[in-house]
Amino acid sequence: MESSVFFGLSTMAYFLAMMTYITYLAFKKQQIGIMATTITIAGFVSQTFALILRWKEFADLSGMGFMRSAPLTTLSESLVFFVWCLIAGYLIIEFKFKNRSFGAFITPIAGLALAFIDLTGVSKEIQPLVPALKSNWLLAHVTMSFIAYAAFSMSFSTGLMYLITTTEKRNELSYIFWTVTFGIFAVVFAAMSIDMFTFKVAVKPDVFVKTYLFKTSFFSPSSFVKIVSWILGMATLFIIWRYGFVLKKVIEKFNVTADMLDEITYKSIAIGFPIFTLGGLVFGAIWADQAWGVYWSWDPKETWSLITWFIYAFYLHGRMIRGWRGKKVAIVAVIGFTAVIFTYLGVNLLLSGLHAYGGME
Repeated sequence: MESSVFFGLSTMAYFLAMMTYITYLAFKKQQIGIMATTITIAGFVSQTFALILRWKEFADLSGMGFMRSAPLTTLSESLVFFVWCLIAGYLIIEFKFKNRSFGAFITPIAGLALAFIDLTGVSKEIQPLVPALKSNWLLAHVTMSFIAYAAFSMSFSTGLMYLITTTEKRNELSYIFWTVTFGIFAVVFAAMSIDMFTFKVAVKPDVFVKTYLFKTSFFSPSSFVKIVSWILGMATLFIIWRYGFVLKKVIEKFNVTADMLDEITYKSIAIGFPIFTLGGLVFGAIWADQAWGVYWSWDPKETWSLITWFIYAFYLHGRMIRGWRGKKVAIVAVIGFTAVIFTYLGVNLLLSGLHAYGGME
């Protein structure tokens, strides 16, 4: 059986798990919660089989051996592995904290990330490696980087939830921060979705970003559409700011406490940071020296990885040395993941550099 079949099954499982988790939150039935967890585990197992089969297919085609054939060299492969790490991290948290509430937030991300591959026409074909990627460092560097990214994404979710549940007034900096952040993510996602369904083109993601992104809204050739889009975008931010406490009331029903959210945020970063430091920066520098003859070249990907590292180092310094707790470090955790997103996607889609080959096919 081909890996694509298992990938398809895992995508459907995550969407089904999402609906089941939401039903569980609505009715608070233990049987429904168990069903949601079971479906998530089934999707995770299916995706694990898919990754193993894809790895074998790559090894058979490339003839480079198992260690050099990790299916992590294209955008679609890296997204799939990111989702696998994310679900693995979520299941650990669910069993450790005995709380299924986070499943309603995590499984939609997993399902949408896998569906994104099909909706945007990202190539799923096995691509021949360029010479620089034919290294044993590929497995260590990329896998450790994405394990760290998954940990940081968990800290982003729980950090944002912490801010939502602990702010009391609309004029608080933390309230303004989370409503604006949440609003921008919602507006950008909606605008990109409209672009995809309007143009219905299957092109490389970097071509889509440079040619079609926001052309049906904020960057439309029509001045009227452009003005209306900006007005609607600002109105959305205002509505989220005005009625943000509704979301607070919803989250408070999920049986999560501020202390639990703060603990998960800290532990996710405490685990992800050393993995990112070793795998993303140290191993990446060693590999760069072997491939390009220099440990550090201030390539855009390297620069933004360093920026991301400094943000999370600041988080740990503030918490462990200065004793910061609560809203201050939660804001840093949210900012850190925005840097992760740009390091992972923004650099490859918008900037050029030595890492440009890293998966836009």
